[in-house]
Amino acid sequence: MKQILLAIFTWWHGATVGTLFHTWRKGDLVGQDEAGNRYYQTKNGAVDPALGLVRRWVIYKGDAEPSRIPPGWYGWMHHKLDVPPINENYTAYDWELPHKANATGTVDAWRPQGSILKGGRRPKVTGDYTPWTPK
Repeated sequence: MKQILLAIFTWWHGATVGTLFHTWRKGDLVGQDEAGNRYYQTKNGAVDPALGLVRRWVIYKGDAEPSRIPPGWYGWMHHKLDVPPINENYTAYDWELPHKANATGTVDAWRPQGSILKGGRRPKVTGDYTPWTPK
């Protein structure tokens, strides 16, 4: 019962029932990436009159985290590429790193030296800084 309610009311845990129904009625599956995200476009490549181009969307596997879209699929989603990466044997460049989740607000977040959450001790001033004092 909990899973049904989550599917109806929450979009951040995956697609809602409405999104899945819309996708079933109006979408064609184009491909899937290595993370399990599925990519769709309007049936038969129909141009959406409101946009003036083919509508494209993604249904995330797991939490909706847009930064998990790989570079090749990102280009296709934003109409920078006409051919989806699955059809052109796309391979990432060496400098393209795998996805790393945003750790902000978690225990794994980066904390600079002197942060209260890292112990709260700032290093001694090295002499390159003179504090302002009112006169």
